[in-house]
Amino acid sequence: MSTQNTSDMIERYLLQLLADAEAREIEIQRAELAERFAVVPSQINYVIKTRFNPTKGYDVESKRGGGGYIKIVKFHYSAKHELLEGLYSRLPAMLSAEDAQDFLQVLFDEGLLTENEGNLLLAVLTAGELSGDVRSGLVAKLLQKLDKEDGN
Repeated sequence: MSTQNTSDMIERYLLQLLADAEAREIEIQRAELAERFAVVPSQINYVIKTRFNPTKGYDVESKRGGGGYIKIVKFHYSAKHELLEGLYSRLPAMLSAEDAQDFLQVLFDEGLLTENEGNLLLAVLTAGELSGDVRSGLVAKLLQKLDKEDGN
């Protein structure tokens, strides 16, 4: 028997909707989704905020009232340069270790980092001694370097 939590189930459901969507975006009613999973709407907000954010490759638009809706858009880029510029433009001034991990995962998923490179960078970027601004600066330099490389 699986011991997955409700947040995981909601995330998997939304990921499946995104995978099925032609335009890489979905629009959902917060109240309907909360009812489907028998949770309060704030649980839906929590899943969206923690698992569908810019550092994980998503833009989210939300409207309250009348049941509210949430629009989730998976970043889609036609070229490596656009991907890197998009990530760079969403890089916060203070980057947490968790968000750095999310950035590295996107780079790995897009084939811009090998598993070994990703693991090495993860070890450096999640070191507790780094401040958020230093971590952000390192990721910015990484994105700039990747953007200047030829052949990707």
